[in-house]
Amino acid sequence: MTGTTSPGRHRPRAARAASAVALALAGALSLGAAPASVAPASAAPVRPAADPLARYHHQQLHWKSCLLGPDDTTGKELEQAGAQCADVTVPLDYARPDGRTLTVAISRIRGTDTAHRVGALLLNSGGPGGPTLGDPPFVRRAMGQVAARYDVVGVDPRFVGRSTPLDCHWPTGSMIRGAGTDRAGFAHEVRFAAGLARRCRTHAGDLLPHSSTRNTARDMDVIRAALGERRISYLGYSYGSYLGQVYATMFPGRVDRVVLDGVIDPARYGPRLLRGAEDANRHALRDWADWTAAHHTAYGLGRTRAAVLATVEAARSAAARTPLRVGDYRVDDHDLPVIVFNGLSQDNPTAYGDFAEGVRDLRRAAEGRTVAPSPWLASVLEFALTEHGSGYGSAQTSILCGDVAAPRDPETYWRDLRRAGDRLFAPVTRNINACAFWDPPRERPTAIRADLPALLVNATGDPRTTYPGARAVRRDWPSSRLVTLRDADQHAVYGVYGSRCVDATVNAYLATGRLPATDVGCPRPTS
Repeated sequence: MTGTTSPGRHRPRAARAASAVALALAGALSLGAAPASVAPASAAPVRPAADPLARYHHQQLHWKSCLLGPDDTTGKELEQAGAQCADVTVPLDYARPDGRTLTVAISRIRGTDTAHRVGALLLNSGGPGGPTLGDPPFVRRAMGQVAARYDVVGVDPRFVGRSTPLDCHWPTGSMIRGAGTDRAGFAHEVRFAAGLARRCRTHAGDLLPHSSTRNTARDMDVIRAALGERRISYLGYSYGSYLGQVYATMFPGRVDRVVLDGVIDPARYGPRLLRGAEDANRHALRDWADWTAAHHTAYGLGRTRAAVLATVEAARSAAARTPLRVGDYRVDDHDLPVIVFNGLSQDNPTAYGDFAEGVRDLRRAAEGRTVAPSPWLASVLEFALTEHGSGYGSAQTSILCGDVAAPRDPETYWRDLRRAGDRLFAPVTRNINACAFWDPPRERPTAIRADLPALLVNATGDPRTTYPGARAVRRDWPSSRLVTLRDADQHAVYGVYGSRCVDATVNAYLATGRLPATDVGCPRPTS
């Protein structure tokens, strides 16, 4: 949700094919070392309390090939990079560690410079719900020579990817949809969101109470202990920036070097996280329209920004009147805004071209022509309009709804939509979703620590984790530093966008453990 409505758009193509889009219960259990008891002078010394998670902290990991079969692209990339994989056992419920267990899948490429070893670098690529097991090869490439000093560890969080799954058997890969253009369309969305929540209670009701960022952070600390590490370093993109904040808060003293790329302001985190991103997305759409107008010969969408934007609006209006036939799919006014939103997170010619081809297909469909969708649009439609991405959307939603309660009255969302007055982005960012029909979270949201010495990275035009959020976190954490990529509508920068300035700054920090003396501004690369 913090990246796109579908997984994987912020990774390089080589790493992942572009794809469509209460009272604290367990929180009362601290997984840090128990404080020493203070005994009366005449009493015998008190022995430290036994570790209730000892069986998990001291488990023996069995490393094996990551390759699951001849068609396993992720496994092949990991195998070629020298990675091995293992399953880490964690409790389903940390308040009952002797009960049911889950497995969390991890991958690892070991560092070769053991004389200057820093430790393990754990990764999270965002989502929430994004698999990260396949990320170590591309992260090591971004790290350059400093990679030799780290064991780079990819993690599929609980209920994600190769870990114990959570699947609500949805007819879509995301709870994020457009609200439609009128009250009847919104009423349809209310019913749809309620249906998604009902399916989750039916098919995964035993897992939902245990899906949360706090439990993912607890799993991370079990992984740390099972790897034999006293502290871990961490690189988190997008939602992964929030996970990093939660882990550092719950387990102070367990983190070494922390890089948060695409920074979420914890004060704004929750099921309505995208609310307020409309301006950044309009800016990104205008910049894309400028590029597309300059490539009118290739895409034929208009020779000026205004003409290209008019093409998008014409497709939206046509879909609102009658669903567009695009291949085997029907695209209506609930779907088309999501397609546009999904096309805006990467600021590069390849992503711009993919989106332009998709808009060209939508325009042709609006004209009544027979359309076979381009690969990018086909992947978006498959994700949004079929059960293909059900597991991803189910896990993402269970985490967001399990972390922070959403408003339950549909009128709250309807009034917000009416006030916004935006027909393209607000119907996506302010629409009702399944969290309005979810059971209350089992724990209160984490009160993020007042200060964290971390390296923050954000682009000024990021349409997902918007730049004001990164600046807010920087203000709250005086000992952190912010690396700003200027003039780019880019979500996720380090190792992804191709900014030598950003990559060099991050790598210097990973190599030395010293943050820059001041915040760093990086220009948009000229080529």
